[in-house]
Amino acid sequence: MSRIFNIVHVQVRRNVTLRGGIARLPIRTIFSTPRTNNDRDASSALGRRWKDTADTVIIGGGCVGVSLAYHLAKGGMKDVVLLEKSELTAGSTWHAAGLTAYYHPGINLKKVHYNSIKLYETLEAETGQAVGFHQPGSIRIASSAVRVDELRYQMTRAHWHPTPQFLITPERVQELFPLLNMDKVLAGLYNPGDGHIDPYSLTMALAAGARMYGAMIYNPAPVTGLTPTSDGHWDVQTPHGTIRANRIVNATGFWAREVGNLIGFQHPTIPVHHQYVVTATVPEVKALKTELPVIRDLEGSYYLRQERDGLLFGPYESMDKMVLQDSWVRDGVPPGFADIINIVSGPITYTPDLLPMVGPHQGARNYWTAIGFGYGVIHAGGIGKFLSDWIISGEPPYDLIECDPNRYGKWTDVPFMCIKARESYGFNNVVGYPKEERFAGRPTYRTSGVYHLLKDQASMGFHSGWEQPHWFYKSGDDAGYKPSFRRTNWFGPVGRECKLVLEKVGVVDLTPFGKFTVKGRDSHKLLDRLFANTMPKVGLTNISHMLTPSGRVYAEVTITQTAPGDFMLITGSGSELHDLRWMEKEMVEGVYEVDIANVTDDLGVLGVAGPNARKVLQKITDEDLSDAGFKFLHCKNIKLAGVPTQAIRISYTGELGWELYIEQKHMATVYRAIMAAGQEEGIDNFGTYAMNSLRLEKGFRGWGAEMNCDTNPLEAGLEYFIKLNKPADFIGKAALQEIKAKGLKRKLCYITLDTDHVDPEGNETIWLNGKVVGNTTSGAYSYSTQQSLAFAYLPVELCSVGQKVEVELLGRKYPAMVVQEPLVLTEPTRTRLQKKSKSKA
Repeated sequence: MSRIFNIVHVQVRRNVTLRGGIARLPIRTIFSTPRTNNDRDASSALGRRWKDTADTVIIGGGCVGVSLAYHLAKGGMKDVVLLEKSELTAGSTWHAAGLTAYYHPGINLKKVHYNSIKLYETLEAETGQAVGFHQPGSIRIASSAVRVDELRYQMTRAHWHPTPQFLITPERVQELFPLLNMDKVLAGLYNPGDGHIDPYSLTMALAAGARMYGAMIYNPAPVTGLTPTSDGHWDVQTPHGTIRANRIVNATGFWAREVGNLIGFQHPTIPVHHQYVVTATVPEVKALKTELPVIRDLEGSYYLRQERDGLLFGPYESMDKMVLQDSWVRDGVPPGFADIINIVSGPITYTPDLLPMVGPHQGARNYWTAIGFGYGVIHAGGIGKFLSDWIISGEPPYDLIECDPNRYGKWTDVPFMCIKARESYGFNNVVGYPKEERFAGRPTYRTSGVYHLLKDQASMGFHSGWEQPHWFYKSGDDAGYKPSFRRTNWFGPVGRECKLVLEKVGVVDLTPFGKFTVKGRDSHKLLDRLFANTMPKVGLTNISHMLTPSGRVYAEVTITQTAPGDFMLITGSGSELHDLRWMEKEMVEGVYEVDIANVTDDLGVLGVAGPNARKVLQKITDEDLSDAGFKFLHCKNIKLAGVPTQAIRISYTGELGWELYIEQKHMATVYRAIMAAGQEEGIDNFGTYAMNSLRLEKGFRGWGAEMNCDTNPLEAGLEYFIKLNKPADFIGKAALQEIKAKGLKRKLCYITLDTDHVDPEGNETIWLNGKVVGNTTSGAYSYSTQQSLAFAYLPVELCSVGQKVEVELLGRKYPAMVVQEPLVLTEPTRTRLQKKSKSKA
């Protein structure tokens, strides 16, 4: 598209490798001193006093690790130590292009980018260290109609954030970048304040700030061993001695797997070759009076910025051309790699989904990660602040679950990791659709017992390694994955599935739910401490929430007491290990005598929903499933006719109808029995798209959307589940009492929209009289009422039923109105009202 290079003579800097390999300099000996634990020897070798204890030991001296040291020390932590195996910036940092951008397609990472840039703007004045920060702005070029839609989609997700972002015309694009060939340019997404920074200078400024606030930085000081102690501390071994640390943070870039291996973790990170080209002086560039903005040509899949009087150009190759440094996964990072300092081709670290792994890691006490950064420079400042706040306060400062290291599990093996890294690298500049699916490496071993029966009938989604039907297609349907910013091929079939569930009976595979058993003498006591609701009695189920100390919603969990002191906990697929880590931490620190087991992979789950569900299930069991015999939120073990298993746990939740928990090996048999029994009732399959529409119609909140670490349960409308008067001092209770006393500033509202061919997804901007007043959290089309609907956060003064606002969708503001929830009553409520009506008659 851009033909600027027709007038550019490309001159590659020495030691540059463009494809297939890393330039190497002679390997030197990293350590010239003998290995010793003597403090005097260590101090002499390192040029500063050796500390044998620390609050936090950060391993890795790239921009991310040094940023964390800076923020922790500045935040008041007294004993912060950073260990770097050779020299600061010796990993991916030194060869980074240094791009800084406010833009990110995700909602939460916009905050990280924003915080990074705001830090970099003031860091030089704070530390006295020049950082080489240029802010000429950046422009993302759209050269197709779908790209223009993508920019409009991203604009509505940015308007309710402080990020400066504008959709600009081709004329404005050329005004800002006069050297660009404009033949195909349709629009641009302009972020003033974007630019680039010198990665080396940035890291040195952060290091200067860290030292200024009291942190110790030791190099060369490679970590040779990590030993956990019984009381949750770590002994960090180096050639200079051992440091006893309260916590350790792995911030080692492409050495992350090797450090993880020291404690038995196989972190899913892999080095990927990336390169950029720096030109010689370009007369047309030299003649400019102002610096050019950074250009990102989305169709051409490259970025371009000014470098002095020339240009810096960085391409992202397709999957078949890009290069993985997969030998490093197999054989480890070459010992001398840290000595390479003069090239612009080198490895950057990718995770399977391209996002970093940030936070405490499940399975090891006080072990944190800050790894997997493909874009470490723009993430460094914000992530350092995020992790520092979390470490110091005991809870994440805002929701960033998409970067939780615990989103991965054993299913992320090396073959999966490699193929996903290739896919993710190639996806750097593809169109970012809502409901995006990526198919490389699928399926993993995480397939339910009915996957083989359903996979050829459904469009599958990927949830924490699991395959789960999104929607089902029938003869005549336009099948397959066809993403769009507007209603697409699944819109009609999903309406058919919603009608099925509301009028007949449907079956949905819910196996990806996270599932835990909690048993032991202190099980009730532990759960009372963790959850804001009271614990259910034996045979009963309830919805409960774990809160952070400041009273925000950390998790939503369904809890059933299956026997005295024995509990089954069910959580969403995306928060399985996220929730497990939080519970295990409290169990250990509170010294509770409890056993928590993760049984997620062992149990399959089938949901059976609709007015005929009870009738269908009654056909295959002798248990009494009548209204009187099996009430709402009850649970029991039952036997099904013809199913060779001791018992199946079944609960009636109302929201998803009946949930059957089955051993995976018997799941297909149970599914076939249910489908056979329901033929007269018109039974059929339905998927998660229909389930989402149905839950919104009924006013059910979703964790990760209506509630998360950015919201408290009172503003989310969860008062019914929060028992402030229960005797137990649950986590967040005091903070929630204070929030209630002060009153709320915003509340979750239920709104309907007058749209045409597009529906809200969540995170859209809400306007009133030309001003931003709130944002949606999730949305869908209501097939029952034939209109779009959404949940949204609005100021309390705008939450009255009848309040009119506007919701921005693809560049247009659609009329919307606050309405009474829900639009559709739950099945238990409908049944109760029907009985009441009959009794009056």
